[in-house]
This record gives sequence, structure tokens and C-alpha cells, in this order.
Amino acid sequence: MPDASDIKIRPTTNIHELPFTADELLRVLLRLAPGRGAQILDSGGARGVDEARFLIAGFDPFETIEARGEELLIERRGETTARGERGSLISLLDERLARYRVRRGAGASSPELPFSGGACIASFAYDLARQFERLRSRPPVAPESDAPPEPDAALAFYDTLVIHDYARGSTYLTTDAGEEQLARARAALDEARRTTALEEARRTCGFDDDAAAGAGGRRLTTTATSNFTRAGYAAAVRRIKRHIYAGDIYQANLTQQFTCPLSAGDRAERVFLRLRRAHPASFAAFLRRRRDTVISASPERFLRVTPDEAGGARCVEAWPIKGTRARGATAEEDARLREELRRSAKDAAENVMIVDLLRNDLGRVCRYGTIEVGALCEVQEHPTLFHLVSKVRGHLRPEVSAGELLRATFPCGSITGAPKLRAMEIIDDCESAPRGLSMGAVGYFSFDGRIDLSVAIRTMTVRARMARFNVGGGIVAESDPEAEYEESLVKARALLSALGARIV
Repeated sequence: MPDASDIKIRPTTNIHELPFTADELLRVLLRLAPGRGAQILDSGGARGVDEARFLIAGFDPFETIEARGEELLIERRGETTARGERGSLISLLDERLARYRVRRGAGASSPELPFSGGACIASFAYDLARQFERLRSRPPVAPESDAPPEPDAALAFYDTLVIHDYARGSTYLTTDAGEEQLARARAALDEARRTTALEEARRTCGFDDDAAAGAGGRRLTTTATSNFTRAGYAAAVRRIKRHIYAGDIYQANLTQQFTCPLSAGDRAERVFLRLRRAHPASFAAFLRRRRDTVISASPERFLRVTPDEAGGARCVEAWPIKGTRARGATAEEDARLREELRRSAKDAAENVMIVDLLRNDLGRVCRYGTIEVGALCEVQEHPTLFHLVSKVRGHLRPEVSAGELLRATFPCGSITGAPKLRAMEIIDDCESAPRGLSMGAVGYFSFDGRIDLSVAIRTMTVRARMARFNVGGGIVAESDPEAEYEESLVKARALLSALGARIV
């Protein structure tokens, strides 16, 4: 960790208000050329969720880093070619965050904003964990068509951000790179706005025809295939249950992977907008990476770190989800399903196992005696689902870096099982395709020390017009194989609908 002499103080941060609503801002950001590397983290302003207040976006990053194993590809603004290096992604992340760190409040002229000194927007693939842990299993092999494979991690560093505050209905452009950079960013947004007139937005982004279709009425124009048949998924559930009966594990998260070509004429931007409209999520994301695009509608927080305003202990929180029911067709059916989930001993047991796992993971980096469970098995409502959510929190030890926190907790226990390492080995043996970003993490590391990462569930990558995502659930001793398969399809519903896909 840097000492006080390493911390940059930037008292000249520029913050300008922009005349954009949230929807207008999204249209403008999505109209920027792909090479500008726009990345969007959108809470959607979900009602009843106090954290769902901001949309945070960046474009024209001053540095990007992609990691595949120890191979690092680094690009910087103004350089004509990328350079390759070898090393630890986590060490490099810590080094960059220390280099770009700002003192809280030093540059912010609007304390209402979550941050204004810049941020790293990051995505971490599930298999990044192999850099942290020694697993005895071999990972599933990616198809030969996936060359090169998805990155283990992608980091984009922004000194200029666009932030929409849903609570106030205001949009701000903020930079600590000076007036010239702010003027360039403003000009890019103004140009994109001019080319995103209402009729053009409706034609290219599908706001007319897709809105009329609604959440379930979109025509099915493409097909999705899974790496599991129904029978194969049920057999894998039974295999995991044998491991549970043998005492190897208490729970393992089994997923199936869907692949789906985009419909003719469809675009990743349209898929994201449809998903956002029909299935709003507190941790939605649209990330343009070097070779693919990430679209996420995750409802699950992985980690949030909040620096203490008085310079005291940093608070870390995790919000694991375990336990799912589909929403009902009527208010009465909704109420019945909500109560069924609330009373389910099986779902509560799944959730409590993961709470214990996360308490153990956070115990590796938190001060002794500070870890507590703030909420246990609360029912959370989403457009198509009910979930059981718990909240675990603690105070980080002063010397713990962002990278060390990630190393101690990644991947989130809700998508591995318990005990974590043995569950991951069994997952390797049961699943036939690498998960990629699915079940990993997406979010930001602000330059003032804040962190907010989601679990990359309900998350797809789109590459060469092919979408890919994983869905699944926790398998315990009481699991019914057919019911587990059906639950995985419920979780796939939102993404399949946004793609206009049927399963074959």
C-alpha cells in the first residue's frame, strides 16, 4: 500500500453538468465508435435499493490491460501499438491503483457524486482463480474456434467519467485530466448526440419495435444451444450429490453454457437496451473490450469497499444470492411463490452455507471480530425472479490491498460451492466448457479507494456475433435433478428473451 507521499492530490477536478436523461445518455454512449472503448455500469435507479443511484461510464481509457495467464497486453492513450509483458495481473492492478490514487475529497467539487478522480472498470473471468489457488483438476478446454480465448481479466483506466444520478435526475462529466481532455470528451458526446436523433435512435437501437414486444412478446428470431442436454444436466446433478453423500462437499454450483448467434441485423447494443428495459438490474453493465462485448444484468453484489470518511477502517460487504423462484402470473401466485421461497429449508440451507464460506473468505483479510451478518435470507424481488439474499460485512485490515482482497475472495462462493476449492474441482469434472466471464466479476475500482464488484451472473459475452452465457444453481443433498434443470432455465429466461432466442 502507498504511504501518504505516494497519494496524488488533484484539487482541480472539473465537473460539468450535461443536459442528458439516463436514457439519452445511454443512447449517446452506445453510439460512440467501438474503438473508443465505452464501458457502462448502470444501477438503473431501482426503487427500494439505496445503492441503485448511479450510472457510471467511461470512454477513451488512458490505459487498458488484458491478461491471459501471465501474458499481459497493455495499451496506453497516444501509443500506436500495444506492448506485451509477463507478470501478475493482481500485482499490476495494485501498482496501478497506488499510482493513480487520489485522496478522498481532494478533487471533488460535488460530494454527491460517488467519485470524481477517475476509476478502473474491470471484468474478471471465473478461471482467474487458477492464478490464486492450486486446483488438482484440469479446466474444461475451450473450442478451437475461441482463438485467442477470452481474457482472464480486462482493466480499463479512465481519468474522465460520465455519471448520471438517478436520485437527482442529473448527469455530470468529470475529469482530473484538465480542461483540454474535458473539452474533447464533451465534443465526443455532443457529436454522438447529434447523430442520435430520435428517429435514428428508434431505427438503430430498437426502441420502437422492441418496446412494443415487451418482456415476453419479442419474436424468436434465433436459436440457443446448450453444452448439456436435459438428461446430461440431471446426470451431473446426481454426480455432484454422490460427492455430497461421500462427504467431499456440502454444495456445488453447476452451470450449463448457452451459445446463440445474434439475429440477422441485431447488435449487442440493442440486446443490452432490451435487457435493461425488460429486466432492470442493480448491477447492469455494457463493456466494450478489445475483442468482445460484455452485457450483464446481474442482481448480485460480490464485494463493496467503502473507505471511512474519517480515515478509519474500510468496510467490505458481500451480498450472496442463493435460492430462486420464478415470478407468478398473478399477484396471488406471486405472493404464494414468495412465501414458498421464504419458508424453504433447502434454499435457506444453500444460502447459509455460502454465508459461512464468505465469512471465512473475508476473515482472511478483515480485522478480528469485525465480521457480521447484517441480513440473512431476505427475499429480494426482480422482474422475473425472487431471490434469497444475505449480507456479510467486516472491516479490512489497514495493509490489505484491492488485489489481496480479490485474491482472498475470488470467485464468489455463491457460484462455486462449499468447501470452495473442492467444489471448484468437482465443477471442472462436471462442466464441459470453460465459464469465461460468466460467474466471474464486473465492476469498478475508484482512484479514491472505493470498490464495487458484481458477480457476473445473467452475463453474456458477444464475440464475432456469437453470444455466450452460463446459468445454473447450487446443488445440495436435497436437490431434485429435474427441478435444478428447470431452475437454470428460469435464470436463462431474461437473456434468451433479450436475444430473441429459443432453445434447441
